[in-house]
Amino acid sequence: MAGKRAHLLNTVQDYFFIVIGLACYAFGFTAFILPEKIVIGGVAGMASLLYFQWGIPVAWGNYGINIFLLILAAKIVGMTFVKRTIFGTTILSLLIGLFQPIFSNITIVSGEPFMSVVIGSLLCGFGIGLTFVHNGSSGGTDIIAAMVSKYSNVTIGRMILYVDFLIISSSYFLFHSIDKIVYGVVFVMILSIMTDMVINSNRQAIQFMIFSDKWKEIADAIIRDAHRGCTVLNGTGWYTKKDVTILMVMCRKIESVTIFRIIKSIDKNAFITQSKVNGVYGKGFDHMKVKMKDISNDVRHVHPQTYYDAEGNVTNQNNENK
Repeated sequence: MAGKRAHLLNTVQDYFFIVIGLACYAFGFTAFILPEKIVIGGVAGMASLLYFQWGIPVAWGNYGINIFLLILAAKIVGMTFVKRTIFGTTILSLLIGLFQPIFSNITIVSGEPFMSVVIGSLLCGFGIGLTFVHNGSSGGTDIIAAMVSKYSNVTIGRMILYVDFLIISSSYFLFHSIDKIVYGVVFVMILSIMTDMVINSNRQAIQFMIFSDKWKEIADAIIRDAHRGCTVLNGTGWYTKKDVTILMVMCRKIESVTIFRIIKSIDKNAFITQSKVNGVYGKGFDHMKVKMKDISNDVRHVHPQTYYDAEGNVTNQNNENK
């Protein structure tokens, strides 16, 4: 019963932050990007092109294109992702439809298109990152990025960058303006960096190397209070020529302060090194996303060993079989 209650609470929390992230994205897009007539890429960019060319509301175009992409991706990304993306797409389209009339006649940053791009991209990047952290999706190229990241370690932000660049370039045929393309590229670059920062901020890992005579007490406290494992290494201090015991601890970046407090509360004279780790994979950390090569259908021919006869000619027969 407690497990179901905790699962329900986590689900509600995820959907709450997904809505917050989408609201942040919709605000940044409609208040800073759309009034400047900048195509940002993705489904929102495609919907913007439809709006600028034929007057189709961005919310309608965004929702229709996203549903089409979801139909294509359903079998690849799984129904859980599809359900959350339908939720995210619906909420985002409603928010865009709500915000667009409000900001169509309001200019927050007047006469500063570049500043509008910077502010809008930061808001949109933060919104997408927050949405992905809580297992949601705003749809669009996020769907393509999620499909790729499911089978590889390519970052979501980088994949969005690749896909959106083509969409941004197509805006030239509508506006015939290089400036619009430049602004769109700047937007996507800042958005991708911001997205990765938000997503990876919760995944950054730290490695501690702890030298202390009270290593047993420290290890027990880290396991008990920080819920992180410790690895005991044996070494020799070459300056003192004495054996030393070293604790190696892996933790999230946000947990590093807790580790420091534990160590200092037990041994104020402990010698500590701290270093950033690019990736930690395994129990308690991230899952390695590597698509393994299928060799079940490989045809392997085992050639008989090559032998030479007395005259130097090649023969595949062993002398014992002659």
